[in-house]
Amino acid sequence: MASEQKQHPSPNHYDIVIVGAGPVGLMLSTCLARWGYKIKHIDNRPEPTATGRADGIQPRSLDLLRNMGLKSAIMAHKPARVYEVAFWDPPTSGKGIARTGTWASCPDFIDARYPFTTLLHQGLIERAFIADLEKNNTTVQRPWTITGFTSDEQADPEYPVSVELQHVDGTFKESVKAKYLFGGEGARSFVRDQLKIGITHKDPIAYVWGVMDGVVKTDFPDIKMKCTIHSEHGSIMVIPREDNMVRLYIQIASSTDPDFNPRKTATVEEVQASAKRILQPYSIEWERVEWYSVYPIGQGISDKYTLDHRVFLGGDACHTHSPKAGQGMNTAFLDALNLAWKIHAVEGGLAHKSILETYEPERKDVAETLLSFDNKYAKLFSQRPPSSNEVAAATAQKASSSAEENEFIKTFKESCSFTSGYGVAYKANQLNWSPEHPAQSHVIAKSDALVPGRLFRNADVTRVVDANVVHLEQEIPLNGAFRLFVFAGKPSVTGQALKDFAAGLAKKNSFYSAYQRADIDSVSHHERHNPHSKFFTICTVFAAKRNEIEISRDLPALLARYKDNVYADDRWSRNFPDAKAMAHAKMGLDEERGGVVVVRPDGYTGVVVALEEGSATVDALNAYFGAFASKKLGEAQAQL
Repeated sequence: MASEQKQHPSPNHYDIVIVGAGPVGLMLSTCLARWGYKIKHIDNRPEPTATGRADGIQPRSLDLLRNMGLKSAIMAHKPARVYEVAFWDPPTSGKGIARTGTWASCPDFIDARYPFTTLLHQGLIERAFIADLEKNNTTVQRPWTITGFTSDEQADPEYPVSVELQHVDGTFKESVKAKYLFGGEGARSFVRDQLKIGITHKDPIAYVWGVMDGVVKTDFPDIKMKCTIHSEHGSIMVIPREDNMVRLYIQIASSTDPDFNPRKTATVEEVQASAKRILQPYSIEWERVEWYSVYPIGQGISDKYTLDHRVFLGGDACHTHSPKAGQGMNTAFLDALNLAWKIHAVEGGLAHKSILETYEPERKDVAETLLSFDNKYAKLFSQRPPSSNEVAAATAQKASSSAEENEFIKTFKESCSFTSGYGVAYKANQLNWSPEHPAQSHVIAKSDALVPGRLFRNADVTRVVDANVVHLEQEIPLNGAFRLFVFAGKPSVTGQALKDFAAGLAKKNSFYSAYQRADIDSVSHHERHNPHSKFFTICTVFAAKRNEIEISRDLPALLARYKDNVYADDRWSRNFPDAKAMAHAKMGLDEERGGVVVVRPDGYTGVVVALEEGSATVDALNAYFGAFASKKLGEAQAQL
């Protein structure tokens, strides 16, 4: 199974070497450490980030952190929460600035559990990951750096990567072997440079920004809000922070300036003086400055994320952009998660190594979208402030689809979905079903509600064993397993289909039984999520009231083993007021007959299949998993 059960040839052999302990490196390390992998993780800084750097956690990322059990540790620092964004511009008459309007950071048309941006400095976020790593016997080796590496699968098929490491003061050196190497050391990535992978700049315009964290005294009324401020003296972005702090982003120079210099800098005092001019007629004074930096920003993307699917890049090593939308850390998290579960699937024996080839196209496509959006977003704010009418229209939950809807409103809506994280969509491949997928069956469903490659939807349900109302999408933790949500409709209607489904799963060469745990006979009775297989977790949702469900009566034994993951779809939602089974309706499934939804380990829908009597449902799932599984599936069923 996972590396925890494998003996490495020597203490210097690792499953993966991770370079860089920023958000992308820590997310990757945390996932793989939890799943039992041996990791060499280095960072060239003597300590975690002390102040500054990234600070925005978007709604989808907060979902992920909760699913990992890390949200509480982060929220314990009492971060700022941004529910609305305020826009300030020169008034139609007179001088100074005036509020144009406000709009929701995450409007109601986005189905978010946490409709706000969480703002906390990167160091505190890093520490939550580091503490979790230590629980799993993994530490970040500091201050160490990488000095060289080679990758040769012909010379060593199992540990093809040789890595040379060195203490930053040159006093100690170390040579290690690994199955994989990950470069997550930022925009000046050594790993990327050694691979001779170039950066393509998407926009010739580059900016120099000043960023300052501090505690201020001001009469500006929206200092606790996220604000974009335009004035005759320049532009500034205000970001509220924890501990009464505020972050100010100030554009110092642009490549459109006649005397543009990408190395242009400014002192703390110069940036403060600029902020005072921009905020007039309001006043601002600094009680203290915690962090200050000046840096150039260009919109660039790495030409490749890997050359051989053994050495990978992620995070800022792959994509750079402006800080306006707060996407850097969030994109890094999802880069790491995407790669982590695929490495786990390959090294654990579930999947053919070809699934590693999906990392680059899935994540590079997201980065391309981010850079295009970032370019458009920056221009919207720098070229023309929105009018109050446009702000009001963009704030509305459901705007008219008439031709009068202008580009600004449409861009706002698109950007809100994307920046929240819920608008990310992966294109069709062997993991995300499409009509071109090898799995072809009349039971594979096409739904506007659950689209392969998009996130599984949120839903409230009642857990049968204890009557707790829970968030269905959070019930299975981030455990590296595919999630099978069996929407079982009405028990009186689907009884035989459920029996046939369980019988199909129990057959020797089904996708489910083919990857049975080797230690299944010693698994604890209290194992909730993975009693049969490390790679699959099952939830069953009935379209019935809780008191009408009897697990031992309504479910075959195989499904009843997941008794703690059986739910009643009996909650009401204002968005589906007439639905008798809200979760079924929200997923676009028949409320009586249900369906089976396969969700990838990272929370994205893989395929949706009808729940039918006979073998068709499991046959379709065998075909889906067979597109990337390491074993041939379904042959035993075909013979019976």
